[in-house]
Amino acid sequence: MSKPNIIYIMADDLGYGDVGFNGQSKFKTPNIDRLAAEGMVFTQHYSGSTVCAPSRSTLMTGLHTGHTPIRGNQEVQPEGQYPMPEKTYTLTEMLKGAGYKTGVFGKWGLGYPGSEGDPNMQGVDEFFGYNCQRLAHHYYPYYLWHNQEKVPLDGNTGHRQEDYATDLIHAKALNFIEENKDCPFFLFYASPIPHAELLMPQEKIDAFKGKFLPEKQYQGEDDGEMYRIGPYGSQEQCHAAFAAMVTELDQQVGDLLAMLEELGIAENTLLIFTSDNGPHQEGGADPDYFNSNGIYRGYKRDLYEGGIHVPMIARWPAQVEPGTENSHISAFWDVMPTMAEIAGISISDTLDGISFLPTLLGEGKQAVHDYLYWEFHEKGGRIAARKGKWKGVRYNVQNDPGGALELYDLSLDPGETDNVASDYSDVVEDLIGIMESARTDSDVFRFNASTYLDVE
Repeated sequence: MSKPNIIYIMADDLGYGDVGFNGQSKFKTPNIDRLAAEGMVFTQHYSGSTVCAPSRSTLMTGLHTGHTPIRGNQEVQPEGQYPMPEKTYTLTEMLKGAGYKTGVFGKWGLGYPGSEGDPNMQGVDEFFGYNCQRLAHHYYPYYLWHNQEKVPLDGNTGHRQEDYATDLIHAKALNFIEENKDCPFFLFYASPIPHAELLMPQEKIDAFKGKFLPEKQYQGEDDGEMYRIGPYGSQEQCHAAFAAMVTELDQQVGDLLAMLEELGIAENTLLIFTSDNGPHQEGGADPDYFNSNGIYRGYKRDLYEGGIHVPMIARWPAQVEPGTENSHISAFWDVMPTMAEIAGISISDTLDGISFLPTLLGEGKQAVHDYLYWEFHEKGGRIAARKGKWKGVRYNVQNDPGGALELYDLSLDPGETDNVASDYSDVVEDLIGIMESARTDSDVFRFNASTYLDVE
């Protein structure tokens, strides 16, 4: 097998039910649905975490949140997040070492500019976008980063709104594909859409005006010392803005597909589409109105299914049978070993991930996880584990580490409405054992820490 190009598109806070092929009926996502029709849908795929930075860390390291170096959204002032250590072996370093050109476009969040976690220090040949996930709240920022260069956006000085960041990021991503069409490349397209703030060019919002009544309004920060450095801006048409933003994301997917075909490299390109966690409720977002989490309970910051069960499609025309779906249980930390197998790279067997290439190709025996594990260090601390059909969830572990475990049979109760812990004491004991053994201690990300700033 020749080394394919790899494009990994990660939407930001896109819920399981926010795409047409998973039941979204209030607006359309034709290009993403085309991916589903032309590729393989993973119905049991999980994000690395329920918020941004740790979810990306699991993707980049092949390690779940009990082992990955970045397990929370810890801020570094004035810009950026706690850095991934220099010694970390990342997905981009691995692929770069195998001859791939590596590009990350969009949102990073794994190390402030110039730090050891800066994308250029972690195997990324070209980066363009937001280094800091807090500043990525804003779609008309004062600047973006191109590798080590801070790029001022003059059209956004003061209160001007002329340079829409995702348009600039999208153009750079397309340019990266065109420049590297003759060599294997890895493109991590970390789109900031549809994270709040709910803001984009007004003419695109107006196309949906009056279609999602009753409308919702949100009063945010439109001036003052906090303007564009964290808090979201106001939006009078939250429903229309959200639909317009997901529509924009869908169109960008369509642009990528068109370019691959135009350049004649579509057949040899594996394209994966997913989301970093479940739907958010910030900045005027209204996931209940759009049924953004589908049948699942919970939202972003939850470890119930709604917070971590995400859409995932893999399209690879030369290899993956179109119009298929599978129920293989997989997660972000499986991406790195999968890419290693595709590229013919030998990697450590200490990763938490397992390759899902046999599932993609429909060949060979697919290894399965003994369990999946998540930990979340905000909201009092939360832990979850899945083993087969069983899902165990513990909340408020910071104050009550030995508290009762909730148990759900996902084969019968995917919405996690019926806690059956009292009926299956042996399963409860098994999952508690997994929760206690699946993690190593971190000097930075601890359940008794009180320094986290939840700004993602």
